[in-house]
Amino acid sequence: MLLGADPVRAFVPYPATSVSGAASGALGSLTFGVKDLFDVEGYPTACGNPVKLAESRVATASAPTVQRLLDLGALFVGKTHTEELAWSLYGTNAHFGTPVNPAAPDRVPGGSSSGSASAVAAGLCDFALGTDTGGSVRAPASFCGLYGLRPTHGAISLAGCMPLAPSLDTCGFFARTIETFAVVGHALLPPAGVRGDRVMIAGDLFAMLPDATRTALAEPLERVQRVLGPATEAAVYDRPLQEIYDSFRFIQAHEAWSLHGGWYESRRPVLGKHVAERIEYARTVTDAQFAAARKTRDSFAAHLHGLYADGGVMIAPVLHGPAPKLDSAASALEAYRNEAMAFLCPAGLAGLPQLVIPAGLADGAPIGLSLVGGRGADRALIALAARLAAA
Repeated sequence: MLLGADPVRAFVPYPATSVSGAASGALGSLTFGVKDLFDVEGYPTACGNPVKLAESRVATASAPTVQRLLDLGALFVGKTHTEELAWSLYGTNAHFGTPVNPAAPDRVPGGSSSGSASAVAAGLCDFALGTDTGGSVRAPASFCGLYGLRPTHGAISLAGCMPLAPSLDTCGFFARTIETFAVVGHALLPPAGVRGDRVMIAGDLFAMLPDATRTALAEPLERVQRVLGPATEAAVYDRPLQEIYDSFRFIQAHEAWSLHGGWYESRRPVLGKHVAERIEYARTVTDAQFAAARKTRDSFAAHLHGLYADGGVMIAPVLHGPAPKLDSAASALEAYRNEAMAFLCPAGLAGLPQLVIPAGLADGAPIGLSLVGGRGADRALIALAARLAAA
């Protein structure tokens, strides 16, 4: 890293190396970190795993999205920690440790983009790149009190980045302020095309919230509705939740095994307990289960695309509660993850943009609200978030 100190352990301690970029530009006053899944010129790419690190070449060129930021004058300050193989929700790493959640030091920072969220929340850089497959930008943003975007699937290039489940993977980013967030969004996102002016509220998701979380979000939700206008209640789910969750799990696991199963079987790496369990589960997912899951996803996505037609934007909870405590039992973490996926699956399966907005505190820790739009509505969501911040 290129910083003198890293008190929250957000950055991978690689020796500092300069990277090619412009001396000035639209992002010339901003510093940024990069999740250690992306290639950055002069650095290895460990993907949160020591065997991957040992096998990694030193990149001779940066991933196109990283290079785009450099060419606009942003100053790279280091690669940030990720959960192993980008395959978990909490930000813990059995090999390299857990970055601190600066907003709630007794709680997890969220994963798998843990280091990026930690670095931004601690003020060590202005913004940072992450990836989001099943919530890996959205959860850390909510846990650490940040703005965070899971963009429209495919909107920001993932070339030069380790994939996990390509039909679900996205490149997102974090910032502390909407001003910085908007500038970075302008640099990375395609031109605006889809509007977001017909406001809905995710009635079924809010009904799933525990009482404490619903109470914590009540005033922020009222404030959002005052600014954006009256919201029509809508149902995100058109079928049983378990059917959708199974679809997501089968697709993610099958794609991950297709990409990483051969490496896992040939190297037999020591993995953290939960990641090892997931990759062993992925081994068991059949082609028939994968095909059925894709049909379910297509049908569910069609339902969601219909909801968001004609400029629809949905106010939705990001998660059912704040970050779990660092000392939570394994069973409690697994239960949290299973509940969380009810909130995280829809945008991922349908390839929709979801923008996390800091909303307040629940049980003394940050929690966010989100805006979800139709495919291509990323910039419209950022504009709405700017209106909220101004108000």
